[in-house]
Amino acid sequence: MADESGSRFLWAGSAITVDQELTLLSDDEDTVLWRWELADNVDVDVDEFCFRSAPAAANTCLLRSTCDLDDRHTWLMRCDTVTFPPGGVALTHLHQGPGIRVVQDGEITIETEGTSKTYLPGEAWAEKGVLPVFAPAARDRETVFVRCFVLPRAVIGSSSIRIVRPEDRAKPNTQSYRVLAERIMARARPRAIVGF
Repeated sequence: MADESGSRFLWAGSAITVDQELTLLSDDEDTVLWRWELADNVDVDVDEFCFRSAPAAANTCLLRSTCDLDDRHTWLMRCDTVTFPPGGVALTHLHQGPGIRVVQDGEITIETEGTSKTYLPGEAWAEKGVLPVFAPAARDRETVFVRCFVLPRAVIGSSSIRIVRPEDRAKPNTQSYRVLAERIMARARPRAIVGF
């Protein structure tokens, strides 16, 4: 990976957040890159984010979701992983900002707004952050998802989860988190998140 500040190696399972042009170089093996783009326009044309200079690269937009961000906050972009043991569950919770998640391994069911849907590896879903979510993971294997979301600057380096039900607040989390990268956003507030 190279940008205006130099170049660096990105290991499998790592992440970087940037607010400038970026060059990605892969070795001779096929490489899968999940990326999230922040857009100023809710009607963004996803073709604008394709890798035009890499004719052998395939770009598939997994999901586009709008952001409704409070202008009174400074925001940051965070990319992290969430890992559940077999039978793990995220108790009914909120986050402090919206984002898009992609299942890497296992499966997870997302229950929110009276709906329930199960996601498998490579499938994406969006969460608004302000709507309660209950999320049981696969019972027979570990589940991992990668997410990119936008959060108030005040939570940099700390968890953004808020458990909704008072009776659940003393229960331990079954899931573990690993922040891969986060960056305070210096440009105009995004109105959409696009996940590839």
